[in-house]
Amino acid sequence: MANKVIGYILLAVGLIVIGWTLFASYDIFTGKASAPKIFLEYTKESPTTKNTQDPQKLMEQAISNQLGNLLPTDSIPQILNLVIWSMLAGILILGGSQIASLGIRLVAIKDNSNNDK
Repeated sequence: MANKVIGYILLAVGLIVIGWTLFASYDIFTGKASAPKIFLEYTKESPTTKNTQDPQKLMEQAISNQLGNLLPTDSIPQILNLVIWSMLAGILILGGSQIASLGIRLVAIKDNSNNDK
């Protein structure tokens, strides 16, 4: 009898973990919530006006402006944060399914005390 109660509790916990993970993932990928900030945006200070005559500095500034137009600076950390969240969500769903599976096994165990007749 105790196995069945523990089994149902484990089944419920596993389903709650899976459900919460799916709900949080839905909120993150629809933009209602933000992904955990593992990778932060890199900000580089703008060059000072003293060195505007240096050709190397001018070239670096021109290249960074072109790259900034091609790919926004905050997109790379955002993509990496989404990838990290996806991996974490996969681990949580796998763990929740293992917990629920253990609960199902405990519920399915037959009680031997009734078969001793």
